[in-house]
Amino acid sequence: MAGMSKRLLTVAGLVSPGIRLADVGTDHGYVPIYLVKKGIITSAVAIDIGKGPLLRAEEHIRQEGLEGRIRTCLSDGLLGLEPGETDGMVAAGMGGGLVIHILSEGRKQVEKMKEFILQPQSEIRRVREYLRDAGYRVVQEDMVREDGKFYPVMKAVRGREEDLTEAELEFGKFLLREGHPVLREYLEREERLCHKVLEELENQDTERAVRRAGEIRRRLALLKETVSRYYQR
Repeated sequence: MAGMSKRLLTVAGLVSPGIRLADVGTDHGYVPIYLVKKGIITSAVAIDIGKGPLLRAEEHIRQEGLEGRIRTCLSDGLLGLEPGETDGMVAAGMGGGLVIHILSEGRKQVEKMKEFILQPQSEIRRVREYLRDAGYRVVQEDMVREDGKFYPVMKAVRGREEDLTEAELEFGKFLLREGHPVLREYLEREERLCHKVLEELENQDTERAVRRAGEIRRRLALLKETVSRYYQR
């Protein structure tokens, strides 16, 4: 389908068949349209806080003749949903802080849902920590590289998360255990970036530069240990 990037196809690939989906921050509405057209889900609610993106989604839904199966909703996160209206949600292409805000502010709606497909653009470790502390466990992960950027995607359900290592919180337990090739590319790129930053900090003796160099060395050590453990067996 036109408009479905590798990133969005990866997100859609983690949605369980048959659920009623809430797509938060739907933008053009591509994910729910794709899933309904493929027969993977029967209905969806396309949600966005912006009128412009929602109008674009409505137009695309009309073009596909799916008005009766995809409802649009102008809302701040899940607040415009009735509790129990959907079984699961997608939140993709937004910052990790916003993902956490949507989950925490929409507690009444979230309580009735079975699964959460999340693709935060930042603060990914913080999202994993929030899920663990809020009583969710990650059950599936994938990762894709598109236009030079790396996008990890996770599916969470209710349940107690196992004890996670530092590397698993930072990079994703399933991605590591599966030896995901895109994650390896990401880890190797991060190593190169750390070396570059350290070179730039070498001739700086300010307190801030020293502190920053220490942070980078710790991250570099974690990266090297992770690559050695999961990819050099």
